[in-house]
Amino acid sequence: MTMPIFALNDDIIFPPVHLAEHNGIVAVGGDLSPERLMAAYAQGIFPWYSEGDPIIWWSPDPRFVLFPNELQVSKTMRQVLRRNLFHITMDKNFSEVIRGCQQPRKHERGTWITREMMAAYVKLHELGIAHSVEAWQKGKLAGGLYGLSLGKCFFGESMFTRVSNASKTAFITLLQRLAKMEFLIIDCQIYTGHLERLGARFISRDEYIAILKEGLKHDTIQGSWQDM
Repeated sequence: MTMPIFALNDDIIFPPVHLAEHNGIVAVGGDLSPERLMAAYAQGIFPWYSEGDPIIWWSPDPRFVLFPNELQVSKTMRQVLRRNLFHITMDKNFSEVIRGCQQPRKHERGTWITREMMAAYVKLHELGIAHSVEAWQKGKLAGGLYGLSLGKCFFGESMFTRVSNASKTAFITLLQRLAKMEFLIIDCQIYTGHLERLGARFISRDEYIAILKEGLKHDTIQGSWQDM
């Protein structure tokens, strides 16, 4: 018997993730207020939907993650890093990074980063929760990524590249810094081949939730990461 999907109301509450549909859908509706978004991520839930659709909240099982100490850097990328082809910054231009991520990739007709989604994460950035990593080349933004941080957990949202290896350099630099900051996990959410080659792998939802709870015992490093 198929159970109805939980419809959110004005109360900031989600059903337990173990009640998610087989495809990972936990609930629909609600809003993208900072309070609801932070509550969602703290419970292993994230929003993902298309323009014109209701907000859909997900908690997939298994979960695609990367542990900082399992980062794998290929010989080619080690050469790229040694050549210092890109200047990497953090939180220097969050708005431009999320706009870059919003642009459809080749062979894609649209984007899941709606205008509502952009506004919500820009607000989280202003609150010091969401962060961007930028890769610059000759003074121009060549690629980057954004996500948010709670406790000792980083939740990657999206990345983009305009120059080959730019986003990979930004991501590797972020991973190395998070490792020094003793972060426990980077939530990659959705499988991609290039993240798998960097060391990301699937774990069960139960294991992910257990690590998340441990990470949230630590204080959130709130504010700009420009000087980190």
